[in-house]
Amino acid sequence: MPDASPYILVLSTCPDEATAERLAANLVDAKIAACVNILGPLRSIYHWKGAVQKDDEMLLIVKTHRDRYPEVERLIVQQHPYELPEVVQVAIRAGSADYLSWMGHCLEID
Repeated sequence: MPDASPYILVLSTCPDEATAERLAANLVDAKIAACVNILGPLRSIYHWKGAVQKDDEMLLIVKTHRDRYPEVERLIVQQHPYELPEVVQVAIRAGSADYLSWMGHCLEID
């Protein structure tokens, strides 16, 4: 199998739509994300500070280049209201050449 593409997805949950839209816009405006999808509301169930929590959240799916990951993580952590925001990177193994090229153009990679 050929090497994975240099593009990644970054997942992050937000407490509400306003926060999700603000973070998404800031990531795209900074040209560190080609596109951000906002999904939700969804229900998250997780352990936090010794108790099981249940919260309605919005999910960001950030489309970017692996070289931009540190900037994406930094922006999310700095601007996110959570004490410990989710910031998870997922490799894009393959994708439409035209779409990946568009991502590179948006990120001023190519």
